[in-house]
Amino acid sequence: MNPFSILRDAWYFYSRHLTTIVALCLPLIMAESLTQQLVAAWTAESPSTAYELLVGLIFYPLYLGALILFLDARSHGHSPAPQDLLVRSAQLWPAFAVVAALGTLLIMLGASLFVLPGIWVMVRICFAEYLLVLRGLSPLDALKQSFAMTRGHFLLLFGCLVTVMLPLWLVGFWVSAQRGSDEPLGLLPAVLLDSALGMLQLFASIVVYRLYMLLEARQQSPETD
Repeated sequence: MNPFSILRDAWYFYSRHLTTIVALCLPLIMAESLTQQLVAAWTAESPSTAYELLVGLIFYPLYLGALILFLDARSHGHSPAPQDLLVRSAQLWPAFAVVAALGTLLIMLGASLFVLPGIWVMVRICFAEYLLVLRGLSPLDALKQSFAMTRGHFLLLFGCLVTVMLPLWLVGFWVSAQRGSDEPLGLLPAVLLDSALGMLQLFASIVVYRLYMLLEARQQSPETD
């Protein structure tokens, strides 16, 4: 599998369906960003990443679940209505929130040991949310199966994810620095910038979906021969 062709295919899908992706995900991403900004202002005297994580667990499963369902539908030639995807995503929210929380805890645990273990965990569990949504696995089974699917493909996954995410991480660090500066961004610019970053991060989710589909097809091919 060629990383460049994977990134190219993912970008083609993202750019071709950008209007639908914006309509499906941007309102929730903006609501998440606005809530994050309000919570940050409310807890300015005692900041904690726990509040940010809790807000993310409310909104993130909704828009990413809807995006995964949209990706799967389009890959099978279907064009479901956005509201139908959001309804289905809301039904999956409890399990999705659990797998997202467990994944975050695992990554944070790895990062607390050293940066590299955190990155290793992030790569190995990158398929968990897709397995939960598309195969209906439980959160724990989805995490276990993600470890199994990614075995032997770490460098491919790492290369694709870092290529996409590193620029976004750098911009995110800059935004965080601006929030703590003497002249922080205003509410509206901060929400707009966070929302733009959120939309760009969805491209990474499409890259992961493309990788998921390729590896799943490769694992199933011996059975179909």
